[in-house]
Amino acid sequence: MGRVLPVGQLKDVDELDEIDEQVDRVGGVEPLKPTALQRVAVVDDHRAVADAMAFAVDREPGLTSVGVAYTAVSALEMLQLETPHAVLMDVRLGHDDGIALTAELTKRLPDLRVIVLTAHLDQGLLRRAAEAGACALLPKDGSWEDVLAALQTASRDGFHVHPKLLRGLVGSQPARGLPPVDLTSREAEVLGLLAEGRDAAEIARSLGIAVLTSRGHIKSVLAKLGAHSQLEAVVTASRLGMVSLRGTG
Repeated sequence: MGRVLPVGQLKDVDELDEIDEQVDRVGGVEPLKPTALQRVAVVDDHRAVADAMAFAVDREPGLTSVGVAYTAVSALEMLQLETPHAVLMDVRLGHDDGIALTAELTKRLPDLRVIVLTAHLDQGLLRRAAEAGACALLPKDGSWEDVLAALQTASRDGFHVHPKLLRGLVGSQPARGLPPVDLTSREAEVLGLLAEGRDAAEIARSLGIAVLTSRGHIKSVLAKLGAHSQLEAVVTASRLGMVSLRGTG
């Protein structure tokens, strides 16, 4: 596995002088097989950073870079020629919007996993990224190890937010004016597991209940917290002091 480097500093790698302008391409659009290379595209308006990430991808066993785009238009053109399994997407692309591009890409390719990199997170960006179909939100100044972990574990039907971004979001929004929330003991257990990043199936297994029952408790927790998503529920609960956000940042 590659060295731990902040994503924003990948351009400092000495080997970048040797980057070939032609990226490896793997044909076909079939689903990823256990022994197949995972095809990764990079979209970032900073050319040095984008090229560095593609170079780093190619150094990793099991991964191959299939293209680099610096604008939304070039990204859409690239995906007419290549069908990656995952895209590393900068949230800001000059005059273009990385979240809007994410929505367009996931609409065209429903199985595509988009990992969005951002320097800051607010409630609006959190919602937009989830609604756009992103599978992960990572800090742009995070480590390359975080990116690799997301490439290996983030699922198309999930939405992972790095703890550093979540803690920043919670810290930037004071809890003044929020009404008290009265949860049942079971709902409190479910909320605690949501804060650990568990999904409905994992919560069901942990509590020994049916998945349908687990989903019912989650729905009730969201309603009581006035949240539209599980992540929003966790953020709101953290601001109220009902749960703590753990994890390394």
